[in-house]
Amino acid sequence: MAWVKTIPYDQSTGKLRMLYDRVKGPDDNVDNIMMAHSLRPHSMEGHMAIYKYVLHHSGNTVPKWFLEALGVWVSSLNECGYCVDHHYAGMRRLLGDDAKSDAIRRAIDARDFTDAPLGAAQVAAMDYAQKLTLAPATIAEADIIALRGVGFDDGEILEINQVSAYFSYANRTVLGLGCSIQGDIIGLSPNNSDDPDDWNHS
Repeated sequence: MAWVKTIPYDQSTGKLRMLYDRVKGPDDNVDNIMMAHSLRPHSMEGHMAIYKYVLHHSGNTVPKWFLEALGVWVSSLNECGYCVDHHYAGMRRLLGDDAKSDAIRRAIDARDFTDAPLGAAQVAAMDYAQKLTLAPATIAEADIIALRGVGFDDGEILEINQVSAYFSYANRTVLGLGCSIQGDIIGLSPNNSDDPDDWNHS
């Protein structure tokens, strides 16, 4: 499941068990990306907090399915199949439109949003996420102005930035520790956006 030692749920105790109980899904399943932190539970706590707050919080106004799409895009750019698979499944569930979901996935795989079922503002957000992922030092104020120009307010731009930045962190956690998808239940997420402290995956 990872190249470093991990502690499975049934062997966990103390703070680790408490955190596992907060993040687990059905049948006490804990995603491998979280289990990879098991030797340092405090880093799992930090990871889960930022994930929940930037992607699954009621204070966000960008649609959650599109934030997931941004995550799939960043993960694809970083060649992180684990996060692509997980978050594409999450996006597909949230969107509730299999044909549209599949078309977005094809566009991501092709690195071409020309015919994707996305609005101009959403494509601009994808372009910003790509630049931030592959060439972050080239981001300039003009990029922010361009996002405003297609209709995003500054709070929404912050959401786009934070989700894009979070996924590069998550991708490097997965790729750097060799997390596999083996044993994971794909597409679960902490769906209770109204409670920032509810991390339960369903």
